[in-house]
Amino acid sequence: MCGIIGIIAKKPVAAELLGGLKRLEYRGYDSAGIATLINGRIERRRAEGKLSNLVARLDKEPVQGTIGIGHTRWATHGQPSEKNAHPIATDKVAVVHNGIIENFQALKKELVGLGYSFQTDTDTEAVANLVTYHLSQGLDPTQAVAKTLERLEGAFALVFLFAGQHDLLICTRRGTPLAIGYGDGEMFVGSDALALAPLTRHIAYLEEGDWAVVTSKKVQIFDHANNAIEREVRETALSGALIGKGNYRHFMQKEIFEQPAVIGDTLQALINPATQTIHLPELPFALGDIGKITLLACGTAHHAGLIAKYWLETLARISVEADIASEFRYRAPAMPRDGAAIIISQSGETLDTLAALRYCREAGQKIIAIVNQPESTIARESDVVLPTLAGPEIGVASTKAFTTQLAVLAAFTIAMARARGTIDAAEEARLAGQLAEVPSRASEVLHHDEAIQKIAAEIALARDVLYLGRGTSYPLALEGALKLKEISYIHAEGYAAGEMKHGPIALIDDNVPVVVVAPPDNLFEKTFSNIEEVCARGGKVVMISDVAGLARIGERCAFGIAVPQCAPFVAPLLYTIPVQLLAYHTAVLKGTDVDQPRNLAKSVTVE
Repeated sequence: MCGIIGIIAKKPVAAELLGGLKRLEYRGYDSAGIATLINGRIERRRAEGKLSNLVARLDKEPVQGTIGIGHTRWATHGQPSEKNAHPIATDKVAVVHNGIIENFQALKKELVGLGYSFQTDTDTEAVANLVTYHLSQGLDPTQAVAKTLERLEGAFALVFLFAGQHDLLICTRRGTPLAIGYGDGEMFVGSDALALAPLTRHIAYLEEGDWAVVTSKKVQIFDHANNAIEREVRETALSGALIGKGNYRHFMQKEIFEQPAVIGDTLQALINPATQTIHLPELPFALGDIGKITLLACGTAHHAGLIAKYWLETLARISVEADIASEFRYRAPAMPRDGAAIIISQSGETLDTLAALRYCREAGQKIIAIVNQPESTIARESDVVLPTLAGPEIGVASTKAFTTQLAVLAAFTIAMARARGTIDAAEEARLAGQLAEVPSRASEVLHHDEAIQKIAAEIALARDVLYLGRGTSYPLALEGALKLKEISYIHAEGYAAGEMKHGPIALIDDNVPVVVVAPPDNLFEKTFSNIEEVCARGGKVVMISDVAGLARIGERCAFGIAVPQCAPFVAPLLYTIPVQLLAYHTAVLKGTDVDQPRNLAKSVTVE
């Protein structure tokens, strides 16, 4: 979603604003811009498309100024264009905005009646004009913003820059994250800590409904009722060094190859290697008291939840519901008194997932968060956080966040099964030992990268691709199809392999590659039968299995991808890697923007 940066500094800020926007590119965007003050006057530079277009514009028309705001826009109201790019400004105020103003049409009608004109198609312009109206009525900037916020409906983060005010930014958040960075005679505002990483490590996160008056010397924070409050200033571990591509062509490629290390880091925090036991963070409740689990997430994180449903129901013998967070609360599900909700999110800010969390909270559920950002809103609103130690994930298509989510969910499953008495200490040690071997096995999977590139050359020629799997491999089929769709723009669908004969088999011909995820588990024979059905109809099969599984299918398989022999329990963590690589290399061959695919955003903070 949109990215925001604001800076009050001792020197010209244009370069630092651009740097902040560069670090926010991972969120997805279609235009960008900055605004600074020059002799009290608002100066803007905006450009449609990539940040390089804005850089080129600034090379031709540079701006000075020691205070400024910047924005990467992901279009909601109004198509991508320079006209609709942020900052949106009047002669009195410039504003950058992430989110949606739901009542902007009513505000616009009211302001037009007062004589204000609108030059853009954005909902943000209603905010700029409303603040301008209050300023024209004699209110100072703080009063004007306070009056404006009373009128706004929706989920948003806003940062305001005022003409003639060289030492003042005002910002607010409602449903969309915003952080304030503290420096020495300098202050910073950003969508997340990553945007501010090289500028400061001292960060305060605004809470829901907060708004803040920021100067170079201090920050005054107010809650939704305009009461002066304080928010904890924390030291973040993020730094600019963490977000480079290194020697890799794309962030996504780098992040795929980081998986052995980050899975190892995540598991090291959960497994005691000496005793082969699982050690979760201290819980404010007993796992054995939980009677039902609800897994809630969106996109790739939802697929992790679907795999965990298989694990938890099989090993811990507990009733589990895995639901898409954006749909969950709209059917007003009944929640058991002894239930727990596991909320899964890379960013910890996904608005649909956060709304589902709050529904569960109101329903009396225990809340467990699995997030990659321990300082995020979802983390702060949960009873316990099980962190994924993936580090910053810049590529829009999630890779290492997914496998570290699986690592945490696998460890949690073992702990839950032990607490419920469905496994004994010996079985816990056996399963924990299998998990501990995953990082080294994952490194072996990555050795097949060159072979997968050759297979991708065939996939890149297809218009449609099917992915099949059974058991825990069915969610991997969904994930494989999602990855291919989102970065290569090839139509792909994932199916439970047993459902092929109920309709999708009609799609099979020699022009449709069929990627089959088939680890050597208790469902392999059934999956093998489904492969035979595809082969009999001329389907071009790409089989992902171990050496023995590939030997079974022989030459009837167009392509095979060998995964090291592993226990079925940990297969999802390993079998997802070739699925990711296949999508990655196909997208590279198609010439798409792998890290920032069209129409997509990394952190979805609107409904």
